[in-house]
Amino acid sequence: MMPLLLEMPGPFKLQKIALIPLVVLLVAASSIQAQGLRVPGVAPSGGAIAVPSSRVVAPVAVRGNEQRAADFIVAVVNSDPITNNEVRQNAGRLRSELTENRQVIPSDEELGRRALERIIVEKAQLQMARETGLRVDDVAVDQAEQSVARQNQVDVTELRRRLAASNVGLAQFREQLRDRITTARLREREVDSRVRVSDSEVAQFQREQNTNAAGASELNLAQILVAVPENSNPEQLSNQQAKAQTALVRARAGDDFATLAREMSDGAEKANGGQMGLRPAERYAQLFLDATQNLKAGGIADLVRSGAGFHVIKVLEKRDAGTAVAQTRARHILLTASAQTNEAQAREKLLDYKARIERNQADFATLARENSQDGSAAQGGDLGWASPGQFVPEFEEVMNALALGQISAPLISRFGMHLIQVLERRKATLSARDQQEAIRSQLREKKQDDAFMVWIQEMRNRAYVEMREPPQLAP
Repeated sequence: MMPLLLEMPGPFKLQKIALIPLVVLLVAASSIQAQGLRVPGVAPSGGAIAVPSSRVVAPVAVRGNEQRAADFIVAVVNSDPITNNEVRQNAGRLRSELTENRQVIPSDEELGRRALERIIVEKAQLQMARETGLRVDDVAVDQAEQSVARQNQVDVTELRRRLAASNVGLAQFREQLRDRITTARLREREVDSRVRVSDSEVAQFQREQNTNAAGASELNLAQILVAVPENSNPEQLSNQQAKAQTALVRARAGDDFATLAREMSDGAEKANGGQMGLRPAERYAQLFLDATQNLKAGGIADLVRSGAGFHVIKVLEKRDAGTAVAQTRARHILLTASAQTNEAQAREKLLDYKARIERNQADFATLARENSQDGSAAQGGDLGWASPGQFVPEFEEVMNALALGQISAPLISRFGMHLIQVLERRKATLSARDQQEAIRSQLREKKQDDAFMVWIQEMRNRAYVEMREPPQLAP
């Protein structure tokens, strides 16, 4: 049985979890630059986390034949060295990231500090992963490489050609992918899986967000308008206000509002009993929204004054408008790695299942019931209707790219190896429960990011980091 991480029902549905993306390659002209969108050790603003030691060595600028001589050790993290060239390359990637995100480019010295700190934090994470037995095999790296190619709208062969043209070694590139997958899985295990959002936190967030009805609901209001002509004298104004106050008192006393409107209102909708119709809240005047935001259906607001006159307003209907989203219904077969089956063997089994289904020699639902190691197996792998963000990103990305009826290639997620088939798609309005889960997802992601930054800083503080002075080069 796969490890369920969250409070949601379903086999492995997961409200959007903020994982460190593997690598995004940005293709510009003939060059390719590796970019981690959320890099361990760097705050979302782009600033580096605090560096306890003040002796941080910026990478030494080198040119031409001096590069080999300049590749010296600038720091040691526990037992792993960091070379000057590593820092220089990382600083180049950081510069590209800041440029792409249109952020201010700091000085070369500050770039070097940030790059060095990123490497320190990443090495500390990789060391922890090794010590705790976390391993990433070639199958996962293959899938990551395919994902990078797909994001850049090329195949793997073309991706490798462009890497070679940019002097990026394939082995180096794949090792970077492996490291990114490792740190992502480490974060999920050590941080993300431990974060929970309570029902009270969701309710509190809803209360804070629903202080204004605009955009959050549909309203049907009825009004009695007692008009005040332009240039009215104080006596006329007082008489009209008294008339409106009489209408308000009678309405609150139980008189039929529609009858009162037909009798006393100067509004265009008087013949319809003052009813203005069900419409999105934002289509009502703000003063009407302010007057009725705390009222339930049947409530009558205090007298409202506008440029047109005095309004007696009754809430006839107030409903949640919901949010229209694209939903997908898919099914899957999940195989998890074990002592008997590694990821490569699981992938071969799923490839066999796919081929048999496509040749009409087997049925997807039957294979899922017989082989899937997921709670959805009893339903033939059916995951039900899912809104965006309910599955882990690596699963959702592949699912969203499938046509109806199409079966994916085997893909790996933190839960194991999957085979996916999309059954249906639709537009749907989120129910109140779905909206609560969307809020839960938003709060969870915020808490995970906060917890991750604390965890990273604690790991950084525990690491033994020895800074080395650069060698003195001959003039």
